[in-house]
Amino acid sequence: MEIDVGLILDIGSLEGRMMQSSISMAISDFYRVNGYYKTRIVLRTSDSKGQHLLALSSAFDLLENFNLGAIIFIGAQSSMETKLLGELGDKAKIPIISFCAPSTSPFSNKSYPYLVQIAQDETSQVAAIAAIVEAFKWRYVIAIHEDNDEWGVFILRLVESLEGKNIHIAYKSSLAVSSADNQINEELQELMAFGPTVFIVHMSPILASRLFMINVRSSSIEVMDSMKGMIGLKSYVPPSKELHNFTSRWRKKFLLETDMEVMELTPFCILAYDVAWGLAKAVERARPKEILLIEILLRSKFKGLSGDFQFINGKLVLNAFEIVNMIGKGERRVGFWTPEGKIARELYSSIHGRELSLSNTSGELEDIIWPGGSATIPKGTVTKMSSRKLRIAVPRNGGFPELVNVDRNLQSNVTSVTGFCIDVFKAAIEEVELELEIEVDYEFIPFLNATGENIGTYSELIDEVYLQKYDGAVGDITMTENRSLYVDFTITYTDLGVGTIAPKNNKNMWIFLKPLTGDLWLSSAGLFILTGIVIWLIERPINNEFQGPTSHQIGMIFWFSFSTLVFAHKEKLLSNFSRFVVIVWVFVVLILTSSYTATLTSMITVQQIQLNSKENYIGYQTNSFIVKGVISNLNFKNSNLQPFSSPEEYANALSRGSKKGGVSSIIDEIPYIKIFLAKYSADYAMIGSTSTANGFAFAFRKGSPLVPYMSRAIAKLRENGKLMKMENEWFKRQSTFASEDDDTSSVVKPLTLDSFRGLFLISGVSSALAVAVLYGFMLYKNWHFVKNFNLRDIMWRRIKFVIEYLSINN
Repeated sequence: MEIDVGLILDIGSLEGRMMQSSISMAISDFYRVNGYYKTRIVLRTSDSKGQHLLALSSAFDLLENFNLGAIIFIGAQSSMETKLLGELGDKAKIPIISFCAPSTSPFSNKSYPYLVQIAQDETSQVAAIAAIVEAFKWRYVIAIHEDNDEWGVFILRLVESLEGKNIHIAYKSSLAVSSADNQINEELQELMAFGPTVFIVHMSPILASRLFMINVRSSSIEVMDSMKGMIGLKSYVPPSKELHNFTSRWRKKFLLETDMEVMELTPFCILAYDVAWGLAKAVERARPKEILLIEILLRSKFKGLSGDFQFINGKLVLNAFEIVNMIGKGERRVGFWTPEGKIARELYSSIHGRELSLSNTSGELEDIIWPGGSATIPKGTVTKMSSRKLRIAVPRNGGFPELVNVDRNLQSNVTSVTGFCIDVFKAAIEEVELELEIEVDYEFIPFLNATGENIGTYSELIDEVYLQKYDGAVGDITMTENRSLYVDFTITYTDLGVGTIAPKNNKNMWIFLKPLTGDLWLSSAGLFILTGIVIWLIERPINNEFQGPTSHQIGMIFWFSFSTLVFAHKEKLLSNFSRFVVIVWVFVVLILTSSYTATLTSMITVQQIQLNSKENYIGYQTNSFIVKGVISNLNFKNSNLQPFSSPEEYANALSRGSKKGGVSSIIDEIPYIKIFLAKYSADYAMIGSTSTANGFAFAFRKGSPLVPYMSRAIAKLRENGKLMKMENEWFKRQSTFASEDDDTSSVVKPLTLDSFRGLFLISGVSSALAVAVLYGFMLYKNWHFVKNFNLRDIMWRRIKFVIEYLSINN
């Protein structure tokens, strides 16, 4: 039985021809060894010509023209193309075996069960690169990568891995495949300004070849010559007799077919041989039992040319990496990196081919010849941040000049830039210069027009940095997720979050009634009196202090009830039942008074604001979309929102209140609130805050080398207290400061009856139980008297007396 298998690859490329030759030899060798098999794979080849759309189109054509059992897809793919292949396999219910570049993010086997990706694991590559950098004790490196989403993900993982080892990427340079030679040359000129340092290059072979050729500025040498001294990673294939025999046969066959002599097979070519062998084996096992071919293939396990062939979680398990040093027109192996994360000069394979062990020289590599023919290990330092003066844009905030202010003196034609944000930037730059022992040359460029107003919004300022009109921007610029797509931000240097400002409630003479709701006040008073009556009922028969005239006894009930508020009752209780009731009641009173005191204290500090009231107006800072996003969650009408631009306008609106054309509260970011409270803390306070991930940060163009250094500098300024000192100088420069309580108050609600139902129930049940037990005991003790007591006769005589009395009076 013949089984058609589609093979899509770029036949015009050397790699494509090599892969096609390996796959065809694998199928031929397999059926020569297993001649008795009833199935035969027939390759249906389609030329993609290196074009992604043509490759995908070829897949549809093959499915339409042949009854395919599987498709082998060879070539670089984007995530979108890989996703389409996965969906194609799901629809056709056949395995799609994709040999893809390591930059393509792998999809999980659960998402696309028919997609089998054969690629070098990005995680392993990142770990191997980080281990090499760490082994040479380099602290700073520069990354050069291809400018697309696929390769960008790799760089993000690399940054994370290096940072975990305290290794920093000083600069990230990105180049597109479509970049002209002069653009690549300009970027190389910029990189040269950093001096001799360590570069990590991660890009497709086509772009990498152009980069190295332009770097050496010579058209007379080959690409391999331009890479002299570089070190790189290469998938390791354990040597074996079978691999040696196959390589010899393949070289002869390839020379006859193409008239090209290739000295060494790539690891992918060897993997392609094993994949084709495993597919042929799976086809034979699947057909008689009508089992899904993909299930058989993923369970395949055999000794192949690349070692043990086995899938785990839908991914082909690969061996270690070889670390190679480019010399002359070839390469020299200088060591290994194993999946366990170790580096060694030698790697020994066990008899099974996959059980790897390190040599005694673990952690060392063979001597390396670096670029220029030097045997000296590069220092991995950055001697300069840029070859030109950095242009830093500065906006103006007229309402909050404490944060950032640009002042132009028309007479002297001198522009001064001041503010908290400016001071933090200068201090961070100084820390960077001390760390790197260099001078960072920069200048502030006012983001102002001829009239002294900002040229545009802060979002438009971010766009200008993205378009590289400026190298960075400093000011009260909030870091957001959307802005991070266009620029690189440092860590934040201000408090995160949004807060609410409201007038203090210090003018209400009846505020002492507000901690408890009306029903709780009435319920508490009723329970006080009920407890007094219960004590009176228990103590009156045996305690002289609870006897006397009726007025005295009524006064005693009220006195004893409310004296428990201050635990000041002097009456001696004689009954254990009354003592039990008092103990429970004192516990209730203690909790009630403590809750009342805490609530009243909070209410005296701030005024409760009902943010969901339709009658209230809310203020916010003009053009602050962060605050607008928070307010939108409160479901206010747009007509209830009032924009303001300065602390003075905030105070004026709050003083008038919603009923007089002002607002009941102001919602703004924490740094602006601090400045406001520094001036008006006597009458206003922050009554609540909402945590957000947004705060002020410095913005730089993508890939700026300053970002990691500035972030560490900001962290250092925070740790040593300099950041707080600068904040106090600018935010609390006024004569009146906000107190600790004012700044930390939250919105307070009165206590309700629901909060104390259980407590009151315990007290009521305790009192009722004490009275019931006491009178039950008395009834039992005097039962002989009650039994002989003629209640009916007494009641009849009483009724007759009333009737006669009424008749006489009428």
